Amino acid sequence: METLTNKFLTVAIANHGAELQSIKNNVTGREYLWHGDPAYWKRRSPVLFPIVGSLWEGRYRAGGCEYAMSQHGFARDMDFVCLKNNGTEAWFRLDCNDECRRLFPCDFRLEIGYKLNDNSLQVMWQVNNPSTKDVLHFQIGAHPAFDYKDYDPEADVQGYFRLDASECELSLIGEKGCLKQEKGKLVTSNCFLPITRNTFDGDALVLEGGQVHCVELCDRQHEPYVRVDFDAPLVGLWSPARGGYAPFVCIEPWYGRCDREHFIGDFSEKEWMQHLQPGGSFAVSYRITIF
Repeated sequence: METLTNKFLTVAIANHGAELQSIKNNVTGREYLWHGDPAYWKRRSPVLFPIVGSLWEGRYRAGGCEYAMSQHGFARDMDFVCLKNNGTEAWFRLDCNDECRRLFPCDFRLEIGYKLNDNSLQVMWQVNNPSTKDVLHFQIGAHPAFDYKDYDPEADVQGYFRLDASECELSLIGEKGCLKQEKGKLVTSNCFLPITRNTFDGDALVLEGGQVHCVELCDRQHEPYVRVDFDAPLVGLWSPARGGYAPFVCIEPWYGRCDREHFIGDFSEKEWMQHLQPGGSFAVSYRITIF
């Protein structure tokens, strides 16, 4: 476990999956990140790589061969090497190995960084293609889970999302965790979207095409306590639907998403795929701000 701290926040990151384990306010002592209770969801903030979401039938085709891979890929279940930790910034690395190649026949190097800046945490991803001849096709995404403020399983409204858009086209999850062809519409009230028992009955809310670049998690009085800023072209909003509330909700910037229903094309043809040329590098980040 690696720890970062400053005047405002203390953050813990596990080498396993380079996954955030804690975001704690040093002034109030309050924990903001979900603690991973498997009764609801065993993870806290996994990094999704080399796919985001589900593959149709759990399989994909590349280079004339077929491979199996579980939802969200394998990086979240691999041990990373900690490259540095200076107290306010830490970096972790995963190099392609035999276990990775069994699931994903492409060379890669994935580096994940975390940097504190006052009451914000910048999360950084860098994907490198060490091949001298092959294009690296991949997706990457975030899945941080945040505790509700004043969680009340009996409340009619648990809190609100505040989006930087008043109305969005909504992509809908269908069979086997894959995307339906038809679209829906997400309409807010002055950019506030209430989180109710039924918000996630259809699984994640998926917003594509750069419609949103900032999501705030607000309490029942509409006061924000977490903000996630990102340049990613997609974002998912999710909490387990169990006929009521789970004690947390996820705000997930993505560079990629699940297959469409019945997609059987080549892996490189997946929608929202990232294509990295030989010797190339892909570097992006998002920011979590705590109030």
